[in-house]
Amino acid sequence: MIRPEDILVRSPSGVCCKLGGFHIDPTRPVERAVITHAHSDHARAGHGAVLATQETLDLMRLRYGEAFAGSTQAMAYGESISLAGAKITLHPAGHILGSAQVAVEVDGLRVVASGDYKNAADPTCAPFELVRCDLFITEATFALPVFRHGDAHAEIEKLLHSLALFPERAHLVGAYSLGKAQRVIALLRQAGYDAPIYLHGAMEKITDYYISRGIALGELRLARGATKANLAGTITLCPPAALTDLWTRRFPDPVAAFASGWMRVRARARQQGVALPLVISDHADWDGLTATVGATGAGEIWVTHGQEDALVHWCATRGLKARPLDIVGYGDEEEIGDTEVNQSEDGAAPSRADTHDQDGNGS
Repeated sequence: MIRPEDILVRSPSGVCCKLGGFHIDPTRPVERAVITHAHSDHARAGHGAVLATQETLDLMRLRYGEAFAGSTQAMAYGESISLAGAKITLHPAGHILGSAQVAVEVDGLRVVASGDYKNAADPTCAPFELVRCDLFITEATFALPVFRHGDAHAEIEKLLHSLALFPERAHLVGAYSLGKAQRVIALLRQAGYDAPIYLHGAMEKITDYYISRGIALGELRLARGATKANLAGTITLCPPAALTDLWTRRFPDPVAAFASGWMRVRARARQQGVALPLVISDHADWDGLTATVGATGAGEIWVTHGQEDALVHWCATRGLKARPLDIVGYGDEEEIGDTEVNQSEDGAAPSRADTHDQDGNGS
């Protein structure tokens, strides 16, 4: 009788399917990789062959260049292929554009590696799809009861209220360049904000790609093309590190905001000099994680990257077999560096603000 560990195992490069000869989100170059999404701690360059959604492959090309892998294969959601008897199907993860859960089936047993996911509404990507399975591999970025993200629309209203209170000041919103920035813009549009929104140059290519995939973001302008007077009373999206960069001097009396699930921790917001913390996360919170784990029907849970112990303990109290994977290499983009190369605001080599916050899983 086949067991989950006969399908997927932990290896030095991450989760591996020995039967199919592939890794899922490997942390080092491998011969064959299935990639859940294009954040740099999950999608690395240098693999022999990469299988992912079309959006993930396109975003990897934007970040790493055409030669980021030996070969590529795009799969649509719900499409299945077989590798040496292992059937692979991709399902929406709701994390960012193109993000996917990887379902692997062998002899009627199904395991699901969810990558990063959220079950909250997001106008910029396909919604999370619950997949019933025997083994579920879940992230644990915000796997503590203190992390309850609340309503993203209410956080956007906080930003708009501050803008109305201080019409002479520029509002700078630190947001991860892939996924979070585009979601914040889309949420602003849903809230009825129709003025031009400004962008740091590091966000231009990825945001243009979102628009090319049919994501409506309204009128956008580059901040480098505006005068200080023109930026009064406006909203600008920038990488989080830019909030403390010399780049901010071009703005009139800027208000620093930061869109992240970590903004639930007020001490962290104060430490980073954030005047307006916005609790907007592209990860499931504690309630979302526990609800999803329970709804999959899986009897076995593997927990990776984050607050692993707390979620493992929660599973044990519900009679679920659970264990941490302890895979090194996944992280939060606001904490680790970047391999992406973007043009700076002046068209020169990337500055710290352009590169420091480009990696990771989009908090």
